[in-house]
Amino acid sequence: MCTCIDFQTKDHYFGRNLDLEYRFNEKVVITPRNYRFDLKNGSAIRTKYAMIGMASVRDCYPLYAEATNERGLSMAGLYFPKNAHFCCRNKDRFNLCPYELIPYFLGLYTKIADFRDILSRLNIADTPLAEDLPVAQLHWMISDGTECIILEQMEDGLKIYDNPVGILTNNPPFSYHLANLNNYMNLTPRCPENRFSDRLNLQQYGMGMGAIGLPGDTSPTSRFVRASFTKFNSVCEEDEVSSVTQFFHILDSVSVVKGTSLTKDGLDDLTTYSCCINATRGIYYYKTYNNSQITALRMTDREKCRKTLCIHELIDVQQIRYLN
Repeated sequence: MCTCIDFQTKDHYFGRNLDLEYRFNEKVVITPRNYRFDLKNGSAIRTKYAMIGMASVRDCYPLYAEATNERGLSMAGLYFPKNAHFCCRNKDRFNLCPYELIPYFLGLYTKIADFRDILSRLNIADTPLAEDLPVAQLHWMISDGTECIILEQMEDGLKIYDNPVGILTNNPPFSYHLANLNNYMNLTPRCPENRFSDRLNLQQYGMGMGAIGLPGDTSPTSRFVRASFTKFNSVCEEDEVSSVTQFFHILDSVSVVKGTSLTKDGLDDLTTYSCCINATRGIYYYKTYNNSQITALRMTDREKCRKTLCIHELIDVQQIRYLN
C-alpha cells in the first residue's frame, strides 16, 4: 500500500508514503547526467537530466520507487496487485519494463507533453531485471507541475488518465477512485448545517463534524478519499518550511501505524518512509518509521555531473533533541 501526492504552493512538491511489510534496502540515490541505462529492448540511453529519489541499487542500476529530475518532472510507482498486467515484448510497440520507466522518462524529458506520443505506443513488458528479482505489479503517477497523469497497464491494455486530484493510492483502478469521490461531496471542513429535519433542533457539539463520514481506515479507497480531502482543504504559507511541513502533515493523515494493518501472513504493513520532494529546487526530504526527524538532501551541481551514482544511506534511528 502507498499514497502519492502532488502539491503546489510557490514551488511544486511531489512525494509519497511507502507502505510495506518489509524493507528493500532503500537509499536516497542521485543519478547524474549522462548515466547509461541498458534497456531490455536492446537499446541504451544516456540521461540528459539528473534525478533524485528513493531506490535500491542492483549492479549500479537504481530501482527507483519514486524520483524527480532536475527540471521538475516527477514519477512514482505504487503497488497495483492483480490488476497490473505486463505483457511479452511486442515488436509493434515501444517496449519498456516497469523498472525502466522512471529512468527513461525522467532521464530524457522535462514535460509530459513531450512524451505523450511515446505513451500511446508503450508496452510495459514483463522481463525481470534479474532472475531473482520478479517484476513488481505497479501503476504510476507522473507530474511536471503543470499536468498530472496516471499510467495503468491492465489486461485490456494501457490506460492513461489525466489526474485532476493529484493523488494516487492502490487498487481498484484509478477510474474507480475518481468516481468514488462523488460519494463524499457533502464533506466540509466548515461547521455543518442541520439538513436532517427542520422539525428537530439538531446542533453541532464539537469541531470537525462537517467531515463526519470521512473514512478513517487504511484501505486504498479510504486513503484516496482522506488524502484528497486533506490536500484540497489544507492551508499553509508558501515558504519552504511551511510547504514541506504541510506536505508531511498531509502524508501523516494517511500513514499506517505498525500493528493496525496485517497481511494475510500476519506481517505488519506500515509506512516505512515518507518523502517530500521540492521538484522546483531538487531537494529530497524524508523521514522513516523509526526516525520522525525530517532529513534533507540537495541535488547539487557537483552530484549532477558525477560519473557514478551518489548513494546516501538512510538515517533510520530516532533523533531526539533533549533540552535539559
